[in-house]
Amino acid sequence: QVQLTESGGGLVQAGGSLRLSCAASGRTVTFSNYAMGWFRQAPGKEREFVAFISRAANTEYADSLKGRFILSRDNAKNTAYLQMDRLKPEDTAVYFCAAGRFVYATNPRPPRQYDYWGQGTQVTVSS
Repeated sequence: QVQLTESGGGLVQAGGSLRLSCAASGRTVTFSNYAMGWFRQAPGKEREFVAFISRAANTEYADSLKGRFILSRDNAKNTAYLQMDRLKPEDTAVYFCAAGRFVYATNPRPPRQYDYWGQGTQVTVSS
Protein backbone atom coordinates (compact mmCIF):
# COMPACT_ATOMS: atom_id res chain seq x y z
CA GLN A 1 0.00 0.00 0.00
CA VAL A 2 1.11 3.54 -0.76
CA GLN A 3 -0.24 6.55 1.07
CA LEU A 4 0.01 9.90 -0.69
CA THR A 5 -0.23 13.18 1.18
CA GLU A 6 -0.47 16.51 -0.61
CA SER A 7 0.52 19.80 0.96
CA GLY A 8 1.29 23.36 -0.03
CA GLY A 9 -2.11 24.52 -1.16
CA GLY A 10 -3.64 27.77 -0.06
CA LEU A 11 -4.90 31.17 -1.11
CA VAL A 12 -2.78 33.24 -3.48
CA GLN A 13 -3.35 36.31 -5.62
CA ALA A 14 -3.38 36.07 -9.38
CA GLY A 15 0.16 36.15 -10.70
CA GLY A 16 1.54 34.49 -7.60
CA SER A 17 3.15 31.10 -7.08
CA LEU A 18 2.65 27.98 -5.03
CA ARG A 19 4.59 24.77 -4.70
CA LEU A 20 2.61 21.65 -3.98
CA SER A 21 4.22 18.59 -2.49
CA CYS A 22 3.12 14.98 -2.68
CA ALA A 23 4.77 12.73 -0.12
CA ALA A 24 4.55 8.97 -0.46
CA SER A 25 4.67 6.66 2.52
CA GLY A 26 4.11 3.02 3.30
CA ARG A 27 5.93 0.10 4.81
CA THR A 28 7.37 -1.20 1.57
CA VAL A 29 6.98 1.70 -0.82
CA THR A 30 9.73 2.20 -3.34
CA PHE A 31 8.94 5.63 -4.64
CA SER A 32 11.20 5.33 -7.66
CA ASN A 33 9.02 2.49 -8.94
CA TYR A 34 6.07 4.81 -9.41
CA ALA A 35 5.19 7.36 -12.00
CA MET A 36 3.43 10.36 -10.50
CA GLY A 37 0.59 12.43 -11.80
CA TRP A 38 -1.25 15.55 -10.72
CA PHE A 39 -4.88 16.21 -11.44
CA ARG A 40 -7.26 18.95 -10.39
CA GLN A 41 -10.97 19.30 -9.96
CA ALA A 42 -12.85 22.57 -9.83
CA PRO A 43 -16.39 22.81 -8.44
CA GLY A 44 -18.90 21.42 -10.89
CA LYS A 45 -16.22 20.17 -13.26
CA GLU A 46 -14.62 16.84 -14.01
CA ARG A 47 -11.21 15.92 -12.74
CA GLU A 48 -8.61 16.99 -15.28
CA PHE A 49 -5.02 16.08 -15.94
CA VAL A 50 -2.39 18.60 -14.90
CA ALA A 51 1.05 17.04 -15.10
CA PHE A 52 2.97 13.76 -15.11
CA ILE A 53 6.46 12.62 -14.30
CA SER A 54 7.69 9.18 -15.20
CA ARG A 55 9.99 6.95 -13.19
CA ALA A 56 12.81 8.27 -15.37
CA ALA A 57 11.69 11.88 -14.68
CA ASN A 58 10.25 12.51 -18.12
CA THR A 59 7.44 15.04 -17.85
CA GLU A 60 4.20 15.80 -19.62
CA TYR A 61 1.82 18.69 -19.02
CA ALA A 62 -1.65 19.76 -19.96
CA ASP A 63 -1.24 22.00 -22.99
CA SER A 64 -2.79 24.99 -21.25
CA LEU A 65 -0.33 24.76 -18.37
CA LYS A 66 2.96 24.38 -20.20
CA GLY A 67 5.40 27.07 -19.21
CA ARG A 68 3.66 27.86 -15.93
CA PHE A 69 3.76 24.53 -14.07
CA ILE A 70 6.82 22.36 -13.48
CA LEU A 71 6.73 18.90 -11.97
CA SER A 72 9.78 17.32 -10.38
CA ARG A 73 10.55 14.44 -8.07
CA ASP A 74 13.03 13.64 -5.33
CA ASN A 75 13.22 9.89 -4.95
CA ALA A 76 15.41 10.16 -1.86
CA LYS A 77 12.60 12.08 -0.13
CA ASN A 78 9.74 10.04 -1.63
CA THR A 79 8.23 13.31 -2.79
CA ALA A 80 7.01 14.93 -5.98
CA TYR A 81 6.77 18.70 -6.34
CA LEU A 82 4.47 20.76 -8.51
CA GLN A 83 5.73 24.31 -8.93
CA MET A 84 2.93 26.58 -10.12
CA ASP A 85 3.78 30.07 -11.32
CA ARG A 86 1.78 32.99 -12.74
CA LEU A 87 -1.35 31.52 -11.25
CA LYS A 88 -4.73 32.50 -12.61
CA PRO A 89 -8.19 32.44 -11.02
CA GLU A 90 -9.10 29.56 -13.36
CA ASP A 91 -6.41 27.48 -11.66
CA THR A 92 -8.60 27.38 -8.56
CA ALA A 93 -9.35 23.73 -7.77
CA VAL A 94 -8.58 20.84 -5.49
CA TYR A 95 -5.29 19.35 -6.62
CA PHE A 96 -4.69 15.61 -6.30
CA CYS A 97 -1.54 13.62 -6.74
CA ALA A 98 -1.58 10.03 -7.91
CA ALA A 99 0.91 7.20 -8.25
CA GLY A 100 0.99 4.38 -10.74
CA ARG A 101 3.51 1.68 -11.53
CA PHE A 102 2.49 1.27 -15.14
CA VAL A 103 1.82 4.77 -16.38
CA TYR A 104 3.94 6.10 -19.21
CA ALA A 105 4.61 9.45 -20.79
CA THR A 106 2.98 8.29 -24.01
CA ASN A 107 -0.44 8.30 -22.33
CA PRO A 108 -0.47 9.65 -18.78
CA ARG A 109 -3.88 11.34 -18.81
CA PRO A 110 -6.47 8.67 -17.92
CA PRO A 111 -7.00 8.70 -14.15
CA ARG A 112 -7.90 5.00 -14.13
CA GLN A 113 -4.24 4.11 -14.77
CA TYR A 114 -3.16 5.31 -11.35
CA ASP A 115 -3.16 2.96 -8.39
CA TYR A 116 -3.07 5.37 -5.48
CA TRP A 117 -4.48 8.82 -4.82
CA GLY A 118 -4.03 11.49 -2.21
CA GLN A 119 -6.86 13.34 -0.50
CA GLY A 120 -6.21 16.57 -2.33
CA THR A 121 -5.17 20.08 -1.40
CA GLN A 122 -7.16 23.22 -2.12
CA VAL A 123 -5.65 25.93 -4.30
CA THR A 124 -7.55 29.20 -4.51
CA VAL A 125 -6.38 32.03 -6.75
CA SER A 126 -8.01 35.39 -6.18
CA SER A 127 -8.34 38.00 -8.90
